[in-house]
Amino acid sequence: MLSYLQFWEEIFGPLRLFQFISIRAIGAGVTALIFGFYLGPRIIGFLRAFGARQAFRDKDEVGELAELHQAKEKTPTMGGLLICITVFFSVLLWAEPNVYVIAALATYFLLTVVGFADDYLKISQKNSKGLAGRYKLAGQLVTTGVAMFILMGPISEVLTGADGNATGSAEKMRELWVPFVKEVFLENTPIFLCFLFFLLTLTGSSNAINLTDGLDGLAIGCTVTVALTYAIMAYVSGNFLISDYLKVSWIPGSGELTVVCSALLGGSLSFLWFNAHPAEVFMGDTGSLAIGGLVGIIALMIHQPLTLIIVGGIFVMEAGSVIIQVTSFKTRGKRVFRMSPIHHHFELKGWKETKVVIRFWILSLLFALLGLATLKIR
Repeated sequence: MLSYLQFWEEIFGPLRLFQFISIRAIGAGVTALIFGFYLGPRIIGFLRAFGARQAFRDKDEVGELAELHQAKEKTPTMGGLLICITVFFSVLLWAEPNVYVIAALATYFLLTVVGFADDYLKISQKNSKGLAGRYKLAGQLVTTGVAMFILMGPISEVLTGADGNATGSAEKMRELWVPFVKEVFLENTPIFLCFLFFLLTLTGSSNAINLTDGLDGLAIGCTVTVALTYAIMAYVSGNFLISDYLKVSWIPGSGELTVVCSALLGGSLSFLWFNAHPAEVFMGDTGSLAIGGLVGIIALMIHQPLTLIIVGGIFVMEAGSVIIQVTSFKTRGKRVFRMSPIHHHFELKGWKETKVVIRFWILSLLFALLGLATLKIR
């Protein structure tokens, strides 16, 4: 919205600054941060009054972990609403709407609805089961279909920015780029394979962050580094000179995703303020599923989905630990970890919750730096 002020620069010269993505990205991040600080206590108060308490697994199932997390039973969940509201408000205020921004917001909104339904069922039924897995998958399938329709359907040529920069998104989205390679790896990918790849990326990312959200500040702290990394990558992708120099895919119009990532960064920092140990609120599936989907679709749109494996290394570790644990128990009857996801393994080994979280944050930062290095190492 504010980007249109650039057309009034003849009346007031400094308004031309609103044409720069960097300025608007900073504005979006600061807006989300301040708005989150203002809105946080009000949403937390509402959730407490609503009785939106976190539902935990049975003590027989989690054993010793139940004692470690006993104090969390009265903490409200659904805090993902705070992040969602701040991100939408900031993006709508600062971003120049085009096909990429709309696809990102649509994905985020739809998965927020899926996560909200899951959290609501947990609260109303007072158990940790929530939405059945098949319904979550159905929501992710629908979300993938909507995102692909926006990016590759007839509407993609209509949803362009003011300068038409997003034209051609349908062709661009059928390209596959891989880290460390200068040229496009695969062009004109069949739509069916595109759908499968989109679905795998969105479900993998959303479920991985969902699994990571088990300790105060863990998932949202790692989201901060991922959001910052993809803000840089989106800026590079949308800038012809920089992308040409680094030999990465140039996607006209994708630079606006820098504003989206910056808004997510600001919203995540404000939420971390309330989610830091001891947490005043949990994000719940309302936040984790949606944030994972948003990160996944942004990675797809700027041709960096495989780099997400590096940048989101913590999320990969968490999801991988669950896969290893389940596979080992089903095939050998033995567990590899004391409990999965892996952050609970370290808790049960005697690490304090804050130590686990801070060490995982450090690893997340290192993974982010490694991900950024792939832009140059080609």
